[in-house]
Amino acid sequence: MTDAEPRITSRDRVIFPDSGQTKGDLADYYAAIAPLMLPFVALRPISLVRCPQGRAKKCFYQKHDSGGFGPHVHTIAITEKSGKTQDYLYVPDAAGLLACVQMGTIEFHPWPSTCADLEAPDRLVFDLDPGEGIGFAQVRQAAFAIRERLLSCSLASFAMLTGGKGLHVVVPLRAGHSWDRHRQFARDLATGMSAQEPDRFTASISKAGRQGRIFIDYLRNQRGNTAVAPYSARARAGAPVAAPVTWEELADIAGPQVFAIGDAAQLLLRAQGGALSGWGVADQQMPAITL
Repeated sequence: MTDAEPRITSRDRVIFPDSGQTKGDLADYYAAIAPLMLPFVALRPISLVRCPQGRAKKCFYQKHDSGGFGPHVHTIAITEKSGKTQDYLYVPDAAGLLACVQMGTIEFHPWPSTCADLEAPDRLVFDLDPGEGIGFAQVRQAAFAIRERLLSCSLASFAMLTGGKGLHVVVPLRAGHSWDRHRQFARDLATGMSAQEPDRFTASISKAGRQGRIFIDYLRNQRGNTAVAPYSARARAGAPVAAPVTWEELADIAGPQVFAIGDAAQLLLRAQGGALSGWGVADQQMPAITL
C-alpha cells in the first residue's frame, strides 16, 4: 500500500462474527480483487451498504455524500426525479474502494450508467429472486430461460451468483438509448415471461404474489436504481461475494453462495486465465424490437 492510499484502522475488528473475518480481511480482499471489480464499479454513482460495527449490527444503505470519506471517494451532483439535486458518491480507483471499507462499507451497488454520461445506461441486470418454496435449481433454470429469451434478440448475457439467494443475468450494452427504452425492454421481458408461465414467474414487486414463483426483478434497470457489483462482498453470514460464473459452470452449481472473501486468489485466477476471461463484456446494442 502506498502513502497515497487510505489507511485501514481497527483491522482486527470482527465484521463477520459467524465466520470470524475481520475488517482487515475485507480490506485485503478488496485490495486484491480491485483489478477485476473496478471495470464494473469505478466512475459510476454507487450505493454502499455500510455496517460500521459488523454485519450483525446496524447496516444501512448510503448513496449521498455525508462527509468523512476523504479524498479518495468523489461526488457527482445528480438531479433526482423530484427535481432536487444531491451529491452522489463514486469511486475512481482501488483507493476509493478501500476508503469506503475504512468507513465500514461491505457492499458496493453501482448504477447501470457512468458518471461521464448518466443518461446513457449500458448494462441490463435481471435479478432472479426466489419466493418461498423455490429452490436454487429452479432459479438456475430460470436464468437459462432468460438467456434463451435474450439470445432470441441477439443479445449475449452473463450469469452471476449474487452471494444472496438468487442469480443475476447481466447484459452489457453499448450506450446510446434512453432510460425509458432501457426500462421498457427489461419490463417487457419480465412481464412477457411471467404472462407465458404465470405459475413459474412473476414480474410484480408485491411479495404476496411470489410464493412458489420467481420474481424477475427488472426494476434495477431504471435511472437511480442499482444492483450489487460483480465481486462485491455481501453483508451475510460467511462473507460471501457476488461471483461471475460461466453458463457451463452454472449448470452444475448447487447454490448461490460459492465464493467468499477468502477466495480472492482463486477468483483472480479464474478471471485472468480461464473461461471467465472477458466475462461481462460484449459489443452489442439495445434491439429495436419490443419483446
